[in-house]
Amino acid sequence: MSSKNPQANTLPVQAGNNLSFFERYLTLWVFLCILAGIALGRMFPGVAVALDAMSIYQVSIPIAICLFFMMYPIMVKIDFTQATNAIRAPKPVILTLVVNWLIKPFTMVIFAQVFLGWLFRPLIAGEEIIRGSQVALANSYIAGAILLGIAPCTAMVLLWGYLSYGNQGHTLVMVAVNSLTMLFLYAPLGRWLLAANDLTVPWETIVLSVLIYVGLPLVAGMYSRYWILKHKGRQWFDREFLKYLSPIAISALLITLVLLFAFKGELIVNNPLHIVLIAVPLFIQTNFIFLISYVAALKLNISYEDAAPAALIGASNHFEVAIATAVMLFGLNSGAALATVVGVLIEVPVMLMLVEFCKRTAAWFPREPEKATLRDPRCISAFK
Repeated sequence: MSSKNPQANTLPVQAGNNLSFFERYLTLWVFLCILAGIALGRMFPGVAVALDAMSIYQVSIPIAICLFFMMYPIMVKIDFTQATNAIRAPKPVILTLVVNWLIKPFTMVIFAQVFLGWLFRPLIAGEEIIRGSQVALANSYIAGAILLGIAPCTAMVLLWGYLSYGNQGHTLVMVAVNSLTMLFLYAPLGRWLLAANDLTVPWETIVLSVLIYVGLPLVAGMYSRYWILKHKGRQWFDREFLKYLSPIAISALLITLVLLFAFKGELIVNNPLHIVLIAVPLFIQTNFIFLISYVAALKLNISYEDAAPAALIGASNHFEVAIATAVMLFGLNSGAALATVVGVLIEVPVMLMLVEFCKRTAAWFPREPEKATLRDPRCISAFK
């Protein structure tokens, strides 16, 4: 496929070739951290239970701390003038809203029903007690998948956009819009799709999640960037501050995975076959939504720097909110909670795969590399 950009022949196929050894094998570190988390939960269950109990309205304080350190290094690198520019170019934001709220929830229901409710149902025998009522295990898994499908990513997508050399200013606008939209649509959409009149979505969990996972690192990043540029200057910020800050985001991601799977690893160990069965529709859903968004961005002639985060934010899920909601509504050991944990299990490796796909197909799109918020100034040579 040829690029629509007249300068395409001067640009590499892959966006951003300056990955460190640590970043290049990030998928491997992710799997190792998942295994480490499960082992930690099994070997020291008391520690995992004590850490998991440290929460406010089902928002885990240890995970919130890790997510802050994952998001802050990204936020502080964002040139917020790009967020202003994003408002004047609304196509990626509109694309994200359409995919996340008019397409994604319903395709998730379809895939979950086809695979978990029909094709795999003979393999998912059994029932569980939820609020005094017997519920088929397959239906509980479908409920967890739906909770994932209606929770668009509002935090980690900044990491995916960062790794794909996307326009972080535009990504921030899309995250903000999705966060606000989720406050109004998550509960009624969940109530409708789950067809449960007594479903009570914990508003405190959603509001706190948005404030902690996005708002706090955003404010800290904006203020510290302003202060450093004012008192230390651009050169010190680029050459000294960012040099020590760069590894923190990915390290915090890996620690977050260790904690998540230490808390919920018991569910995975006890249901190995069901993990695989649940993962199938979630894997297909993630790739299907990414494909729809990516092709739509290509047809709309959106630049790569905006198309990549638009597609990635559509494909990923806000699994922190989904897990907290499933635990509050159905219980920690419910099938719904297990399905949301499986979402974490497959999402990080799959999203890393899609990030790599984005970089390798960057030349399909018009290019505006000046929009990208890069790791350090030397990386801009990767676009030339």
